[in-house]
Amino acid sequence: MKFCSIIAMTIFIAHGYAQDLNTSPSSAYKKGDFFLTWGYNWSWYSNSDIKFKGDHYHFELKSVKAADRPTRFTAENYFHPSNLTTPQYNFRLGYFVNDRYSISIGLDHMKYIALPNQPVAIYGEIQNSGTLYDGVYNGESILLEEGFLEFEHTDGLNYINAELRRADHLLVLHEKIKLHALFGAGLGAIYPRTNAVVLNKNRYDQFNVAGYGLHALFGVGLTFFKNLRLQTELKGGYINLPNVRTTSSTSDSASHSFFFAQYNFSIGGTFNIL
Repeated sequence: MKFCSIIAMTIFIAHGYAQDLNTSPSSAYKKGDFFLTWGYNWSWYSNSDIKFKGDHYHFELKSVKAADRPTRFTAENYFHPSNLTTPQYNFRLGYFVNDRYSISIGLDHMKYIALPNQPVAIYGEIQNSGTLYDGVYNGESILLEEGFLEFEHTDGLNYINAELRRADHLLVLHEKIKLHALFGAGLGAIYPRTNAVVLNKNRYDQFNVAGYGLHALFGVGLTFFKNLRLQTELKGGYINLPNVRTTSSTSDSASHSFFFAQYNFSIGGTFNIL
């Protein structure tokens, strides 16, 4: 909750800052405007306790470290039409209900990898697994290694969310270039395609509604010639996944929760169909 408090305080300060710097009565956008943005993200995750259960095992791994997996930046990887959805991307479509507030829906395609070969504490029991890991555990150290556990949300940690945003005009840099502040909050469902190998069982990587998320954000943006958008954002939030599929059997599952931070860079456009 300390992490969420920091995000909330950042938004509160940014709101006051935007009001102080508002040098023009004109707003950033107009009521009835639609907007569409596309961009890419870099993400960070808190450690999490991950629980696994199945017919012959139930165990918990404590303070598992995780990271994202950004695609190496090249023009081919990021700008070729066939590769647009390969990196960690963000897509958003929204509508301004008045000159400052908008509602939108979007997809944050993040990637989450439980770092391999890290030692973690394990609690619980594994029986009749056909591996070397059978036993009862009470805090012993174990490696996340091939044969025991590989665990990733890499295609991906898909956060389908709705947002309420406010855009505050800051200043005019040029007659046709405006700078504005963005801040808002949202929530939604997590629809990951989890790549998991648990106790040497067959890999499973199907899409599944695994849980929910909520977040807050702050950003700054530039509007060019009234319609073109260029913006950058800091987003932070909480994800809870009580129903992660790990094998083709519905009796096997995992659950965990964690905080995340995300940096986004996106481009887009504003249009009005009326």
